[in-house]
Amino acid sequence: MTKPPSSPESWAYLSRVVEGPSIHLQHLLSQGKTADQIAHGVRTRASWLGSLGPQTQHRYTWDQPAQDLERAKAAGYKLVTSDSPEWPGERIKQVFHCDYPESGRKLDLDQDAVAPHALWVKGNANLATLLAQSVGIVGTRTATAYGRGATENLVQGLAKHQYTIVSGGALGIDTAAHRAALDCGAPTVVVAACGPGYYYPLSNEMLFERVCASGGAIITEYPPGTTPDRHRFLTRNRLVAGLTQGTVLVEAAFRSGALNTLKWVNTFNGKAMAVPGPITATESLGTNLAIQKEQATMVLNADQIHEMISTPGTIDEALQQELNFPKTLVQQLSHNELRIYDALPRAGEGARLAEDIAADAGLTIGLTVHILMDLAKRGVVQRERKVWSRTE
Repeated sequence: MTKPPSSPESWAYLSRVVEGPSIHLQHLLSQGKTADQIAHGVRTRASWLGSLGPQTQHRYTWDQPAQDLERAKAAGYKLVTSDSPEWPGERIKQVFHCDYPESGRKLDLDQDAVAPHALWVKGNANLATLLAQSVGIVGTRTATAYGRGATENLVQGLAKHQYTIVSGGALGIDTAAHRAALDCGAPTVVVAACGPGYYYPLSNEMLFERVCASGGAIITEYPPGTTPDRHRFLTRNRLVAGLTQGTVLVEAAFRSGALNTLKWVNTFNGKAMAVPGPITATESLGTNLAIQKEQATMVLNADQIHEMISTPGTIDEALQQELNFPKTLVQQLSHNELRIYDALPRAGEGARLAEDIAADAGLTIGLTVHILMDLAKRGVVQRERKVWSRTE
């Protein structure tokens, strides 16, 4: 039996008093409770709340849903929940869980891959469509020219495959990913670690406005006015990992926060990928070690990323590379053809008789002449009377 939709006010209240992720709230929702019922239970301190009671003990009086909805609207945000048609329900069902632990087991909420219960969205609120084909790109805040160039290259290639680019809006690789997506017309999503009313970093305010005006979105679990504190960035990372089909790490130092996103990708059994960097660059030490430890698959271009997250058998990346980088005429030569080619002088540096070429190549004169005539038809060598040389 389908649950009746709850009011936006109930969801807004739960977003304020229950800072996600909350396995206790997800458990009640999975048991058939509606947001209206849970919100009422939290307000009245109902006995059936279970562990959600203690979790909301110090916040249940923060009862300001109408004010939060109004503040969000003023900032251009909309509240999207599982009652909303725009909710990315299929992706969330595939990735996140709400398994409730056995009685007495201690929970470390930061380690539980729990779904968000509400998302505040600015821009394109149709998350089900926007995130249906998406790739997360994350990395260090202190990006080098190499890291920014690699990011731009990957995003340009992914845009041709119609991917939405998802990142955290931070300086460095995140910013490079969002900008590259905007520059090539691909939608991009900023997953923020603060609530509506804040831009973090403030220097990216204009970039974020461009994202929303170009078919992308800013999404956050946090209600209006919530500050961008350190622990919220770590929680935010699980959404970048969980809401995308794969995540690529571009430049990360040994203790880079971006590595936390990679950890979430592996927690979700997602497609964890990383771009290798120079062995002398500290900014690439984290990515190189992730590849070495098999915590991420090395990727070199967008086609490899596309192959990684596509249905097996639908993409032949090796064939695509052959098409992108066809062999030169010389690279197509057989072993005997190459022996003869190597015995020829370069164009403009003289010419040789067939007998001399055969001697250097170690082949019979008959076979040498036959091969020379075939190579001439293919434009590899040229003949002038009795002597032969390479073409330009």
